Amino acid sequence: MKTLVTGAYQMLTTASSVGMGDVATIEAFEWLVSNPKLLRAASVICRLMDDIASHKFEQKRGHVASGVECFMKQYDAIEEEPYNEFRKQITDVWKDVNEELLRPTTLPMRLLVRILNFARAIDVIYKDGDGYSDAQVYLKGYITALFIDPVLI
Repeated sequence: MKTLVTGAYQMLTTASSVGMGDVATIEAFEWLVSNPKLLRAASVICRLMDDIASHKFEQKRGHVASGVECFMKQYDAIEEEPYNEFRKQITDVWKDVNEELLRPTTLPMRLLVRILNFARAIDVIYKDGDGYSDAQVYLKGYITALFIDPVLI
């Protein structure tokens, strides 16, 4: 999927590893830049969830074609079809994420969990709509619950 190159997910994940102390080894960075299956799968989650959630808003602003628009044009599809296909692909790559996290590796689990947590954050931001562009509507409740009204343990 060539559109993953335009997403910032892989760069952000790799850059965030810099401050991880003993986890930030040459081997870890070589693995990250080798485009491993875990990072590709998490990037697909990010790209497709963003495309679904932000499509209508971006079209109103006159943005360039999104993945949804490209799919509709390529397959002569109605708007709901790319949404359904992208959701199916997201489900499939979540399985890849889980598979990669269960596979034994010499890489530090903290590094793998960092990639997982980025995907989880994207899932929360875009699951119910465009939480990035309209955080007041979609994320305010989560942020309030987390920082203002936390559950006491």
